[in-house]
Amino acid sequence: MYETRQDPPMCSNNNCSFKLLGILDVQNTPCARESILYGALGAVVASMGHFLFTSRIRRSCDVGIGGFIVVTLGCWFHCRYNYAKMKIQERIALKGMKNKVLYESTHLDPERKKASSDGDSS
Repeated sequence: MYETRQDPPMCSNNNCSFKLLGILDVQNTPCARESILYGALGAVVASMGHFLFTSRIRRSCDVGIGGFIVVTLGCWFHCRYNYAKMKIQERIALKGMKNKVLYESTHLDPERKKASSDGDSS
């Protein structure tokens, strides 16, 4: 009478995904996993350190949450900046390789022009 609906498995063909708060796909988003892990470690270190110095539990939890936010955002922005810089360098290199293949052995080849101008000056 009552049918139970089963959700499809999240892992199929070694393509497991983990969504944090239902919005951030940690596996497929660059830098997300490392940022979350470093943030968790930063939270533990900050809260334990604060607790060892002050012995105030509630304030140590607040410091831990603040440490998580600061470390996660710091790692996220640092990693995303380096990722964007790497993508720009990759795009420039691919464009250069494409131009090299396109202009090789033609009259527009910059190396050919350079070689012919060096031969004329000697």
